[in-house]
Formats: sequence, structure tokens, C-alpha cells
Amino acid sequence: MQRRDFFKFGALSCAAALTPSAVFAAQMASEAKKTRTFEVTLNHVIKGGKNTRLWVPLVKNTDFQHLVRDYAIGTNAGLKYISDTEIPTLYAEFDGKEDAKMRVLFKVETTERNTDFSKVNFDENEKLAPEIAQYITPTAQIPNTGIVKQRAEEIVGKTKGDLEKARKIYLWVANTMERDNSIPGCGTGDVKAILESGKLVGKCTDINSVFVGLCRAVGIPAREMFGIRVGQSRFSNQMGSAKDGVAAISGGQHCRAEFYLKGYGWIPVDPADVAKVRLGEKLTNDDAKIIAVRDYLFGNWEMCWVGFNYGRDFVLKPEPEQYPINNFGYPYAEVAGDVLDYYDPKGFYYDYKSIEL
Repeated sequence: MQRRDFFKFGALSCAAALTPSAVFAAQMASEAKKTRTFEVTLNHVIKGGKNTRLWVPLVKNTDFQHLVRDYAIGTNAGLKYISDTEIPTLYAEFDGKEDAKMRVLFKVETTERNTDFSKVNFDENEKLAPEIAQYITPTAQIPNTGIVKQRAEEIVGKTKGDLEKARKIYLWVANTMERDNSIPGCGTGDVKAILESGKLVGKCTDINSVFVGLCRAVGIPAREMFGIRVGQSRFSNQMGSAKDGVAAISGGQHCRAEFYLKGYGWIPVDPADVAKVRLGEKLTNDDAKIIAVRDYLFGNWEMCWVGFNYGRDFVLKPEPEQYPINNFGYPYAEVAGDVLDYYDPKGFYYDYKSIEL
């Protein structure tokens, strides 16, 4: 059974005196609308073709998000079912006699994730359960040896304690990596290739996967969560935008990250959004807004976003033509064995919208 994540919600606090930026971040956390509800519509149309198959990522129920209304599905599929519950997936098959159509409507309630660091305890003697320990092991995209381990050890130096090591890694990634909007989708998250290239650039999967890989290399479990922005951010339109509560989210896919602290549990982070705000608003690391956003995004997630899954380098169910799939934040479809470009909503075609209730 998966360990549940429990967090204390409230203002970010520390035993030591807080800097002005940390105070601002704490204030932003305490003033947050803790619970938000969104009605989301996922609409897909695939031009008629033989053997059309569609996989759609669905919301993962957690302590910080849950469905308040079950999925309403409108489709002309001959076959449809939930094909995976660990990586929630809606699967459908179409006969190709007409355009394939799939409309998914659901209502989700989110709760802001805030970590009260004054209540965080580290227990280095905790024996990790297998479902936690798997997030230290290397994967095809995230090795924990070679240049990844070398860079992680350079960053943490002689720092003691997993929380302090994770914070150093987070600050290095948030301050050093740059967002590159020319990269398709959310990026591939190939940590070894990014570090070896010397070009510390990428999109959210790239940047947050580097954080994950560096943490794993020093023995800290870490993982990405793939999802989509659904509403307005109180920090920046770069982190989520809407007009009158309505958001067009077809291109709003976003990857976040977490690390596991022994004796406490999973702690949310998002260095990629620090880089996104810095680029999008043409700021520097020394600007007060970036300092506040950076402070906030170590330990907090603003829930104008919903998460689908933690999948990396896995095989969709049922097995598609392309596998393993790097990650599953976008719909995936095949027509006569050919994979559609899921990074192109207009060509695919899919249209996603969200309304905050």
C-alpha cells in the first residue's frame, strides 16, 4: 500500500529568523485560498482511420486533490475502460468508420500543499518501504552515477542532513538552470545528457528531473509528477492564468517534483517554475519577486494545477506501438499503428478547458 502524504497547512515558518523574502513567501502561503474546485473538460477528435486507439491521463486521487464528481464520458468508441489505476488512464478503441471522438468531463477539488518546516523532523534511521525506495533507483533518463553523482556531491559538499542537502540542490537548480521555450512539450528530462552538454537549459520536465536526479544521487528519494495547469496563479501568469475563472489549458501541461524526507514524508518543490517566471517576466535571481517565488516553491505547491501520475519510462496499458513512454502528461493516440504528435493539440486534435467554480 502506498504511504499517504500528510502535511501541516499554514504559514511557512522556521526556528531561525526569516528573511524578508521568506516572510513574503510565508504570507503568500497563509493567505492562499486553500481549497479550490475546477470543472475540467478534455475534448478529443481524431480523423477517421483504421485501428484508432487513444490513451488519456486522468487525475490521481491524493491528499491534495480528489474528484468530487466522477468522470462523465461522451464517446463513439466501440470499447472504453480505465486501463490502469496506479497511472490512471482512460483507454478507448474506435472502428475508424468516422472521426474518433472522446469528451471527458470531471470536477476536481485541490488543496494547497504547504510545508511547515518548524514541524519537519528527520529520522535517518527510517527504513524506506519499497514503494519509496524505488525513487532512489536509476532509470533510463535519470541515472544516479557518473556525472549526475559527481555534480550532486559538488553541490551538497559537506552538508549534513537530507533536508539541507535537498535545499542546496533545489537552490542550485532554481538559480542555475534556464528555461528554453524552443524545446517541444515539457522536455524529455534526460538528466545525464543535460549535465554532460553543459547547456543547463530545458522545460519543466528537464529542470525538475535534474533536481530529482541530483537528489537520488545523494540517497534522497525524489520523483516527478506530471499534470496540467487548470487556473489562475496568485504569483504569476507564468504559473497559471485564466480570464473570469475560465482557462484554455490545451498547452498547460506541467511537471512538478517532490523529495522524500525520512521521518516526515514527501515535500513538494518546483524549481522549473522559478525559471519560467524569471524568463517570462524578464527578471533576475536577485529580483524580490524571484526570491519570493523561489522561497515559496521549496515546500509548497499552489494548487492551480492537478497531477495525473508519477510515471517515467513505463509501458501504457494496454501496450501501444511506442514503448516505453517517457512520461504521460499528454494524451497518446495511434492510427493504424502511427503515433500522433501529442505535443500538437491542433494537429492531434484536442481542446482542454477548465472553469474554477
